[in-house]
Amino acid sequence: MNKKTAIVYLAAGISSRFSGKIKSLAEVGQNRETLMEISMKQAIPFFSEIIIIIGDKTEPIKNYFRNEFRGIPIFYAKQIYDEKERDKPWGTVDALCSAKELIDCDFVVCNGDDLYGTNAFNILAEHLKKNEEDATLGYRLSETLPENGAVNRGIFQIENDYVNEIKEIKNIDKKNLNLFGLKEDELCSMNIFALKKESLNYLNEKLAEFKEKNRNDRKIECYLSEEISKLINEEKMKMKMYNCGEKWLGITNPGDEEIVKRELFLREL
Repeated sequence: MNKKTAIVYLAAGISSRFSGKIKSLAEVGQNRETLMEISMKQAIPFFSEIIIIIGDKTEPIKNYFRNEFRGIPIFYAKQIYDEKERDKPWGTVDALCSAKELIDCDFVVCNGDDLYGTNAFNILAEHLKKNEEDATLGYRLSETLPENGAVNRGIFQIENDYVNEIKEIKNIDKKNLNLFGLKEDELCSMNIFALKKESLNYLNEKLAEFKEKNRNDRKIECYLSEEISKLINEEKMKMKMYNCGEKWLGITNPGDEEIVKRELFLREL
């Protein structure tokens, strides 16, 4: 029997650097397919359901996809926050935990504005079906940095194909790797994780602790890679690391759509 697995998209937030547009709905395909639409095409051969986490500003995603994609059911959860108490949502762990009532199986969680490649989803879905531990994918750092501008990346510390730590480093660009002691071939996290259902309970506990500790900070966010790293350190989670050989594509800054369009066109040739 096939083991039930879900693909969960984090699509609640809008980056201010992207001029208030919904990156997930950027039309990058040759037939005007959106970024998330192409990602779903890559993912659906391996999953039995799709869960999309949206926010107030990304409600149009629900109107665009409605309740199914190519025969696979879509369910929605909403990340909410009190604007009187905070300037922004609580981050990616909070987004994921917003869907905890919908997630009743093992799952792969990823960003809704990234393309990971068909093989990436295949590897992680197969891992969940055959193993009782969590897993993730590593992408070559230099291939995940935009042509212009800086980004934050979680850098993997790996031993015997297992993750020891995910160290979040901020404001990396193509010119300052030496400043952080980084190399181009470092493997970094692009926020795609295969997680056991039980691991979501641990993350929910971490989120509650984080909110209590930082209840007076209006801007701090609880990041998925950082909290997973803590759980690994506490030996509550064991995470296998795969290098799938796929090239990541995504949108960070305005203008990146054209880069993604060009890359997708070249892949189809």
